[in-house]
Amino acid sequence: MRKALSLVALLAAGPAFASGLEVQVEGEANGTIKIDLFEDVAPKHVEQITALAAEGQYDGVVFHRVIEGFMAQTGDVEFGRIGGDMSYAGRGGSSRPDLPAEFSDLAFDRGVVGMARSQSPNSANSQFFIMFDAGHFLNGQYTVVGKVTEGMDVVDAIKRGAGNNGSVIGQPDAMTKVTVTE
Repeated sequence: MRKALSLVALLAAGPAFASGLEVQVEGEANGTIKIDLFEDVAPKHVEQITALAAEGQYDGVVFHRVIEGFMAQTGDVEFGRIGGDMSYAGRGGSSRPDLPAEFSDLAFDRGVVGMARSQSPNSANSQFFIMFDAGHFLNGQYTVVGKVTEGMDVVDAIKRGAGNNGSVIGQPDAMTKVTVTE
């Protein structure tokens, strides 16, 4: 009995599965964005982005593609760092493998966080985006990983890009520190 209780206590003391991110933003937008992650909807994607955040990979990464009325994209840990050559931002990922799509019935509404990818549905890696407004044309085509629970005012203040692709001209806003929360 005592061994069983010790085992239960040991298992309970193990690392808790992350349930969120706290993102410090600096630039035209300044403040904190809190994101609830949906481990039950996209477990592989949540595992990847929380591992990258825990390693500090997202610290100093810019919002490289920001489209008014649509979304703000960030997370290019390869080419999207503050002080880097922004002409490559949005083309990179991490050293981790790309992920198979984890599509769900969740809608891309305001504040929803989705994984960015190339043409292949199974190409999401490190980049993600936060919706300014509903974008239901994305439903079932991109993986939903979470939702902003606090700080939409900070999201709304992120420096906008120019043109159809939303590339940010000059100094983009950045995630200065990304922390995994429980």
